[in-house]
Order: sequence, then C-alpha cells, then structure tokens
Amino acid sequence: MEIKEFVALFAEQFDETNANEILANTKFHDLDEWSSLIALSIIAMVDEEYDVTLKGDDIKDAITIEDLFNTVKEKAK
Repeated sequence: MEIKEFVALFAEQFDETNANEILANTKFHDLDEWSSLIALSIIAMVDEEYDVTLKGDDIKDAITIEDLFNTVKEKAK
C-alpha cells in the first residue's frame, strides 16, 4: 500500500478539483468541493480498493489525506 496510489485514488473522487492540488499533506476538509457525498465516495473507494471499512469518525478525525491513509493502513493489518 503506497501513499502515492492512495492520493491518486482519493483525487479521482473529485470532479472539479485539479488532481495536482491534492497531495498527501492536503487538508481535504478545506477543499471547496469537499462534501458528505465525496466522503461517502472515499469510504466506498477504500472498501473496494483496500477491503477496509472506514467509519464517519475516521474521516472526521483525519486532517490530511496522509492521516486518512495511515488510518486505512492501520485497519488493513
């Protein structure tokens, strides 16, 4: 599991945000396009790609994409 791949998959969930703006240290809650719908897309993507079930609190507690990646990595063990 690599952070670069996770960030790319994360970026795919956004339609209007340039993928170049989405980095591991991006505070994703601050993105203009961030919404509860995208949060659900992220949960579905993580389930499909990594076979990990994220909860709403996991997303709420993460500040950056890397924080979320670390949560997914921890749950994948």
